[in-house]
Amino acid sequence: MRLLEGIRVLDLTNVLAGPFCCYQLATLGADVIKVEVPGTGDLARELGADPLLNKRRMGTSFLAQNAGKRSITLNLKSAAGKKVFQRLVGTAQVVVENFRPGVMHRLGLDYAVLRQANAGLVYCAISGFGQDGPLKDNPAYDQIVQGLAGVMSVTGTQDGPPLRVGYPVADTIGGLTAAFAIAAALVRRGRTGEGEFIDVSMLEATLVTMGWQVSNYLIAGIELQRAGNENMTASPSGAFATADGLLNIAANRQEQFETLCRLIGRPDLAADARFKHRENRLANRAALKGEIEAALVHRPAADWAAMLNAAGVPAGEILTVPEILGHPQVTGRGLVTRFVDAPGVERDVAVVRAGFRLASGDPHASTPPAELGAHTRSVLKELGLTDDEIAALQADETT
Repeated sequence: MRLLEGIRVLDLTNVLAGPFCCYQLATLGADVIKVEVPGTGDLARELGADPLLNKRRMGTSFLAQNAGKRSITLNLKSAAGKKVFQRLVGTAQVVVENFRPGVMHRLGLDYAVLRQANAGLVYCAISGFGQDGPLKDNPAYDQIVQGLAGVMSVTGTQDGPPLRVGYPVADTIGGLTAAFAIAAALVRRGRTGEGEFIDVSMLEATLVTMGWQVSNYLIAGIELQRAGNENMTASPSGAFATADGLLNIAANRQEQFETLCRLIGRPDLAADARFKHRENRLANRAALKGEIEAALVHRPAADWAAMLNAAGVPAGEILTVPEILGHPQVTGRGLVTRFVDAPGVERDVAVVRAGFRLASGDPHASTPPAELGAHTRSVLKELGLTDDEIAALQADETT
């Protein structure tokens, strides 16, 4: 039995944070029903690097986190659509939405209303800034949240501008936080039958992950500055030039530093007064980096990584996304799931599963991402609607 088998999740979310949350639940066996706006669906259906797929409303951004879900369309602004949704809620354990605060209340479908039909409902609202506070009504875009959360202030070089992280880290952290909170609420629900309202703020979820930066300020009164690829707590620890590219090295401990010096043919560096002790190395970071790089330039990064790791010095090449996806470490652990000739895409679709494995069976999406509304009829049939009722409901969506 999969970990969330028997749990039904209604996914009302769009773009990334919410869909990513519900995708994690789907990989664990939850029955995730994606409730989408008729005609358009999730905005991510139109996003991605392939214009043809965007036109088909099967954009690569959508494909990334919507496998394993069923898709239905419902007009939640109509009386008929609201009624069907409430019936659907009665069959579910979880509702996830990422509208701006107040939208579900205006629709008459907020937690206070839905819990009347389902007292054990776990309701998760994901938003940029939470359900209250002065910023609650602001639009939530990943880069905006990164900037406000302080992420950009510590990303980049000291003499350059603040930089955003190269992928939507705030959205992703928000989705993971929501999935974690939902799983915890389901544990208590299993014991007591009690539901829960979960208020996930992307801003707060992101800030929480900056534990060292936050703690250094709150406790030590130190505001950490941008340091590029350098680790400000240790040296040599950062990215170093080699014969064919950069190599990450984290020789944080004294014995690792001494081993590094020996392996690169510079044992004298370990005895140099500028570098002998940890504090000296921090004070003379730039000089030490120059000496190390002068030795590393004679071999490629992969060779150095193999040699250093074998001797207990943490090191690794800086790879591209295609390079790491093709690496034996990733391919050997079955991270990628492939669906052959996926509907609506007319080609194979490959997606990554959850980032952990289970002895009872690895988490994975069991079905490819669904075309918009592909399961509307079957899900409504499960609710007991007749053919005439389904026809009337679908006619209402097109008027």
